[in-house]
Amino acid sequence: MGKVSGSSLALSGLLFALAASSSAPAAETQRIPQFENDHVKVWKSIILPNQPLPPHRHEHGRVIIALQGGTVKIAEVSGVSETQVWETGKAYWLPANPPGTRHSDVNVGDMPIEVMVVEAKDDN
Repeated sequence: MGKVSGSSLALSGLLFALAASSSAPAAETQRIPQFENDHVKVWKSIILPNQPLPPHRHEHGRVIIALQGGTVKIAEVSGVSETQVWETGKAYWLPANPPGTRHSDVNVGDMPIEVMVVEAKDDN
């Protein structure tokens, strides 16, 4: 067996720490922009249990692709809500929100939900 120097051990430790931190789960609910062009806007949403996305609205329809599925309550500011189950690996269509409405997305499960959202810029 070869001798391992202190600097090799330090480098190994640093690489291990970087790998561990890059695969660590998100600490908060967040929206991560992916890209945008003339046709679509794409982002990844990570919704942690009991950490809803802030109230917002969607002017256009969108496709949700569940990277890590779960149960989401879509709670309108008006008080109306609906619950949807998004299965890992499946895609779902959500239409544009009615004018003047806003909603929050709430993960009612106990594991983080990760979805890729592809929102159309023009419904025609």
